[in-house]
Amino acid sequence: MSFHVLKLTVAIAGLGLLTAACGERPVDRALTGGAIGAASGAVVGSTVGSPVTGAVLGGAAGATIGAVTAPER
Repeated sequence: MSFHVLKLTVAIAGLGLLTAACGERPVDRALTGGAIGAASGAVVGSTVGSPVTGAVLGGAAGATIGAVTAPER
């Protein structure tokens, strides 16, 4: 693993911790899910040479999953 990938992974993990709070409204969960999905998708996509495609697909998946899930009580 190169230093650049390690640095990016640490930054993404930090972003994930900041955005991991559950939202009460579906819009909040969709936004945080989209952010986490886009960041994760960019990291995975960068390993195969297509970080933008990974970010778009990950963001779409994260937003969809975040919007359709209900918060735990």
